[in-house]
Amino acid sequence: MKFNRARNKTIGGIFIFIMMVAFVFGRPNFYLEGPGTAEPTSNFVKVDGKTDKKKGNLLLTTVAIRPATPFFLLKAMGDDFETITPKEELMGNESNAEYNQIQQYYMQSATNAAVAAAYSKAGKPYKSEYLGVYIMEVAENSDFKNKLKIGDTVTEVNGYHFNSSEKFINYVKKLDKNDKVTIKYTRDGKNKTAKGGLVKLEGTKRYGVGITLTDNTKVTATPPTKIDAGDIGGPSAGLMFTLQVYSQIANVDLKDGRTIAGTGTIDSDGNVGPIGGIDKKVYAASHQGATIFFAPDDPVTKEIKKYDPNYVNNYNLAKQAAKKLNTKMKIVPVKTLDDAINYLNKTK
Repeated sequence: MKFNRARNKTIGGIFIFIMMVAFVFGRPNFYLEGPGTAEPTSNFVKVDGKTDKKKGNLLLTTVAIRPATPFFLLKAMGDDFETITPKEELMGNESNAEYNQIQQYYMQSATNAAVAAAYSKAGKPYKSEYLGVYIMEVAENSDFKNKLKIGDTVTEVNGYHFNSSEKFINYVKKLDKNDKVTIKYTRDGKNKTAKGGLVKLEGTKRYGVGITLTDNTKVTATPPTKIDAGDIGGPSAGLMFTLQVYSQIANVDLKDGRTIAGTGTIDSDGNVGPIGGIDKKVYAASHQGATIFFAPDDPVTKEIKKYDPNYVNNYNLAKQAAKKLNTKMKIVPVKTLDDAINYLNKTK
């Protein structure tokens, strides 16, 4: 029996490579980010207890995240739409449970902002009650590392109340690096207090508390709207949920029988913000048959370029992804809710 030595060497090399891949990546230290789903927002939104029955779809888009096992890693090799990401880059210091909890807090904040933005645009009554700010992360070097935890709601800092996380951050920015801070917060319905100093914030020259925040609000509206995103987390469905809610409460047909996808955060004023993994969301939307995809056209400032010289904004990343896919789906840049609504009305 003859042996092909060159062929055997090749097979041996592949085997060794696979074993190396299994050793390096076949651990929970790495995750794969790839195209997720593109799902009709009407599945998640009810206005006055009713779902949207108009023809067409408004699709929210997601990114799929899974452990980088050898099987999935080899399957993803050579795929432009799969990304290997270290766990610490994806989740920071959080456990899987904490990471999922954070994504749910982001979603809750996003759905509240979506309702506020949609009702404001439609001229319908709503009430926004500011409860405080959720703690999303506590830095390792923070004085509050073992005092505060993910999910705590900050209600007061040094005796001051704030109606947004942005105002909280701006207040802390003005403090001297040697100042002490007293934080009042709620946990499991109980009021608590924590004290500590400021620390140097990683990657900056500034001092701060060392916590990451998002607004904790409660929005009630007339007619009542309920958004139940289920297991979907994160803030990136904000724009598409806003379009869905607005179309129902204003009784306008934005879809006009079309399949429309997109992504982007939303604030209560209707401003659209950038998100991660937009290339994967373009893929999911295209494969679901969308003909329009809304992409945040976030500004690339000098400050951003200084921090990341290679930064490319969401809109341009989306166009690059569409080109790779050779899709006919139209990539539409948006900065605001009005941009998306005006485009849909103009192209009916």
